[in-house]
Amino acid sequence: MFDSTLRRFKDRVGEPLARRMSRVSPMFISILALIVGLLAAYAAFKQQYFWAFGLWLFNRILDGLDGLIARLHQRQSDFGGYVDILTDFAIYAALPIGLVVGSPSSESYLALIFLLATFYVNTASWMYLAAILEKRAAHAPDTQTTIVMPAGIIGGFETIIAYGVFILFPTYITILFLIFATLVFITTLQRLIWAKHNLT
Repeated sequence: MFDSTLRRFKDRVGEPLARRMSRVSPMFISILALIVGLLAAYAAFKQQYFWAFGLWLFNRILDGLDGLIARLHQRQSDFGGYVDILTDFAIYAALPIGLVVGSPSSESYLALIFLLATFYVNTASWMYLAAILEKRAAHAPDTQTTIVMPAGIIGGFETIIAYGVFILFPTYITILFLIFATLVFITTLQRLIWAKHNLT
């Protein structure tokens, strides 16, 4: 919901560092972010929540840095954007799984299934819609991501906050998963309604 505005702010803050990293491959940063994110999921599984939280934040910093380096040093590529989103979604799945498997219960497993199911449907929703918008060239000239990502209640920023809350309050993981999954489902409905009004 706030991704566009916050992306510009993030780029301003990160630009001095990114300018000094001209020799660093954006792909290297993406893979490093994946490794750090998987370590966060492992820490969550081991119930080392302080480490999991720190690694999650580090993963998000790296995730913001790879694209910024690519843009500043004219090293953008479609393949890089593809790897970036693929690694993001691997972590989006791994962290909740780590939290539940590390402290399992029937209720948390059911909430995890609901959460991942809404992710699955939502991903199909925005990615296919993004493909249609690309086909129609229906994007702003200052688009900062590889493809257009139609906005909704839940975006990248909200996911960062939600996952941080998941890690910091694992005792309430079932209800937190259910709340976030419901918001993701509403986001999917938002895009469906938007598509009905704008693509027909």
